[in-house]
Amino acid sequence: MSKTKIFADRNLKIGDIDPNIYGSFLEHLGRAVYEGIYEPGHPAADKDGFREDVVSLIRELGVPLVRYPGGNFVSGYDWKDGVGKKSDRKVRLDLAWATIEPNEFGTDEFMKWCKKTGIQPMLAFNMGTGTPRDALELFEYCNYPSGTYYSDLRRKNASEQPYGVKYWCIGNEMDGDWQICGTTADDYGRKAVQTMRMIRKADAKRAGEEGAVRLVVCGSSAVEMPTYPEWDRVVLEHTYDEADYISMHRYYEYKESDKNPLEDFLGSADDMARFIETIRATIRYVRAKKRSRRDVYISFDEWNIWSQHKKRTEPNWIRAPHLIEDEYTFRDMLVFGGLLNTLLNNADIVKVACLAQLVNVIAPILTQKGGAAIRQTIFYPFRYASANGRGETIRSISTGGTFDSAYGSANFINEAVTHNPEKREVCVFLCNYSQSAEEIELELRSFGDLKCSEFTVMESNDLTLSNTFARPDAVKPESREPVAVSGEGKAEFRVAPMSWNFLKFTY
Repeated sequence: MSKTKIFADRNLKIGDIDPNIYGSFLEHLGRAVYEGIYEPGHPAADKDGFREDVVSLIRELGVPLVRYPGGNFVSGYDWKDGVGKKSDRKVRLDLAWATIEPNEFGTDEFMKWCKKTGIQPMLAFNMGTGTPRDALELFEYCNYPSGTYYSDLRRKNASEQPYGVKYWCIGNEMDGDWQICGTTADDYGRKAVQTMRMIRKADAKRAGEEGAVRLVVCGSSAVEMPTYPEWDRVVLEHTYDEADYISMHRYYEYKESDKNPLEDFLGSADDMARFIETIRATIRYVRAKKRSRRDVYISFDEWNIWSQHKKRTEPNWIRAPHLIEDEYTFRDMLVFGGLLNTLLNNADIVKVACLAQLVNVIAPILTQKGGAAIRQTIFYPFRYASANGRGETIRSISTGGTFDSAYGSANFINEAVTHNPEKREVCVFLCNYSQSAEEIELELRSFGDLKCSEFTVMESNDLTLSNTFARPDAVKPESREPVAVSGEGKAEFRVAPMSWNFLKFTY
């Protein structure tokens, strides 16, 4: 058994935590929308067809913002197909996922669902087959009060009041050859900046003012992209004066074919950290080159565990097939916890993040058609972070054992420490990636007289254990006796092998 010492000081602040790092994502992909959040006729559905059992779980998860409607789907989507009378809407081919899109659920339904759940919408413009004018018309439909064609169309269709959408994505993964009408960084940058200037002109507020729209440009879809990170530099040089965020997307998976599959998977958080650091440096470079005083932040608006090697089992060109419905294991939950810690530890630059996705498709919530909804293993670290990881992130300094992964040397103990001055709380999120128990010496002396009010753990001898409809609570958090804290702000405790741990202290 080895020992890890963790020191955190309230004066070593990394940055304020934007609640929107606990955002999520819904795309017209598989059963994320249809049979996910929307299933008319389900016993738990309301009059609009929204599953209230799913709404309850989403509220428990604490998601403040949801990105919609894609994703790859948006690059071939005409938003006008998804508004107005449902009987008049056109059924379309969705080329992104080779499915049939009935368009029963669109912008108006999503906005109504957001209002019901208390979630802030983050809408994406089609920068594939779409034009800057298409984007402006969608913006007018959503945000202009009245007296124009599209604002009055919204009033006729669904809402007298404008939706007031603040967050807008200028396309999705436009660097990808899989993307409908994917393009080069120069071509995308020119199209994006023209679109953004039009949106800024149509917005009631000026950029930088309270309530002004916030715009996200497409960054690199993965570190493996041959254009990474040059894409990000070029796009930012075109758009820096208009952009508020540049996006990042990254997924991780357990690969049995790797030489050291477990260690490589456990090292995923380090890869995420390096990705963030590269984009941070790119932003700084462009800021300096342009002699700008503006800050651009990161919107990590797609991230999760995704077993991308799995083959599609249902045929093409059907409605709402079972696509990418990963069943998350205890092992996935451990890595997921480390990824969350990485987002928290970069709170100064990552101001939006979207767990991809929210329901059924690589999601913390799984549903049965006409049946139950359950929490996946990854549901719990997210719930604890969104409920408790507020205020500011404090830099932690740790010394302890390490292991080697494909991403280099990684610590057995992966942690994030947050401080909420208003609630006078210090929270520690801690993953043990060692296959043996670890002794932890935690020093928080700068916070004064501390008391541990909560110690919650997730541990298992079976890394492949998952929650199923037959056993929905096979993996869940368990409470432990709060740890003792000395007068010097030190707490010594043991964490189980391969475990996720949460501790809350008050002062």
